[in-house]
Amino acid sequence: MARTALLLSLILMCCPLRAQPLAVETYVDGLEHPWSMVFLPDGRALVTERPGRLRVITADGRLVEAPVTGTPEVYADSQGGLMGLALHPEYAENGWIYMTLAHGGPKANATRIVRGRLVDGRWTDTEVLFTAQPWKDTPVHYGGRMAFLSDGTLLVSVGDGFDYREHAQRLDSHLGKMIRIHDDGRVPADNPFVERKEALPEIFSLGHRNPQGLVVEPAEGRIWSHEHGPRGGDELNLIRAGGNYGWPIVTRGVDYSGARVSPFTDRPGMIAPKLGWTPSIAPAGMSRYTGSRFPDWRGDLLVASLVEKTLRRIRLDGDEIVGDQPLGLQLDRRLRDVRVGPDGALYVLTDENQGEILRITY
Repeated sequence: MARTALLLSLILMCCPLRAQPLAVETYVDGLEHPWSMVFLPDGRALVTERPGRLRVITADGRLVEAPVTGTPEVYADSQGGLMGLALHPEYAENGWIYMTLAHGGPKANATRIVRGRLVDGRWTDTEVLFTAQPWKDTPVHYGGRMAFLSDGTLLVSVGDGFDYREHAQRLDSHLGKMIRIHDDGRVPADNPFVERKEALPEIFSLGHRNPQGLVVEPAEGRIWSHEHGPRGGDELNLIRAGGNYGWPIVTRGVDYSGARVSPFTDRPGMIAPKLGWTPSIAPAGMSRYTGSRFPDWRGDLLVASLVEKTLRRIRLDGDEIVGDQPLGLQLDRRLRDVRVGPDGALYVLTDENQGEILRITY
């Protein structure tokens, strides 16, 4: 017996066990282009479908057949529709649910933020908190991710509208910006450009293309965001109040025609990304792992991608990136978002006509 144990120990030292493989199962199907998901304190979950529906998932993982009634009308075309979801930090007391959506029509549309409550399967108490200026006539690049900061204010990404990319550098436009508001839509008095007459007061940072990942580390105050580049030049940024992230003056990507967007990959006064992806992975959602099911991942970022069709684990050491690797799930589906469930598992939304929520565990 002793010789057998010794032999086994030597084998393990020479040939260590491979990492435990990940298991992927369908948690919910029957969704059309699911975009964002939140878990409620009672065990249920909510998920948005881009065409304009808010759906309820029961605590035992069943999709309620009928969508929530009374939700705001959306402009559903191309990339536009019903997008982000977030719960108020004091949701258990006040019931506020926040959504981002495309508002308007083909000739004039914008990213909008609303909040409301869910009562007996119906959306009620709708309040419009913010509508991006100016109107645009493109159905793409809305941004639409939200995160509450530790002071209770709400940070929201707004895309550049694609054909309006020069607006990302203009302080009289919300396009290509991170905006920050109070939970009721008021403008915080300490926003970085609030004292500048030519600037829209909601602006928190500028020079963004289409940011669709947003994570806040509440204890440390760090804000992580990723955004789509054109052909290449996807970025992971550490967001600072008043920071300029360069687009379209600075980029590591080229236009879809192959033409150069800019000759510059860095410029004085513009903040470089902490990480870039070329060729593009099309990052579309992001979470920070805080569960217990994958203890080695605690504090790491998880990024869902549309083009690469996988999850990437971004290992952090404070504000430095020390690792970036795909999890190798071979899902062959466009991934719109990744959420960490109360059970510590990962819940991944597939951006498909026959969309699903996948549950990932060991």
